[in-house]
Amino acid sequence: MKCPYCGHEEDRVLDSRPLDAASIIRRRRECQSCQKRFTTYERLEEVPLMVIKSNDRREPFDREKLREGIARACEKRPISMDTVERLLSEVEYELQDYVMQVPSRVIGEKVLQKLKDLDPVAYVRFASVYRQFQDIDAFMEELKKLKEEHGVKPAPEFHPGRGGRRSAKRVGDEANERGSSGEKEDTLLVRNALEELKISDVKV
Repeated sequence: MKCPYCGHEEDRVLDSRPLDAASIIRRRRECQSCQKRFTTYERLEEVPLMVIKSNDRREPFDREKLREGIARACEKRPISMDTVERLLSEVEYELQDYVMQVPSRVIGEKVLQKLKDLDPVAYVRFASVYRQFQDIDAFMEELKKLKEEHGVKPAPEFHPGRGGRRSAKRVGDEANERGSSGEKEDTLLVRNALEELKISDVKV
């Protein structure tokens, strides 16, 4: 460290003390040439992680924004805020492997993987926003994969006169027979699939 009095570059440290929750180190130094003492402060330089969006736009990584998204997905589920914080910290820790910038899809996929292991409802909610399904078929395909991974058996086929709940396939066939692809039929299809996954509180 260069002495502010004589410009000599050699000194010795007399005392070091952490300040501000150890993010700043205060050092008392003595110049080896003029013996005058001076104080320096060392701060950790934090380089912000930039997130590359799908449109190539870049913005700083926002921990609070990610927390809000995860918390909304976990709303009214048996998931504590401590669990949300733990999940968020795990994702943030894994992002340390990236230097300077990281694609937004990487962050989203990391969150999705952890939510899939944690709670299927939270997973579907987060996926519906993150993946921005363009149509009902894309959403149904995601539900189908989730159902297969959780080993959920398909609903029983409907037989006239025997009662029972109609399967997702049967509901879809009926919609096709009517020649209708409107919102009402799509909603029935999604609700039936959600019922098979025992996901009853997702609004469609």
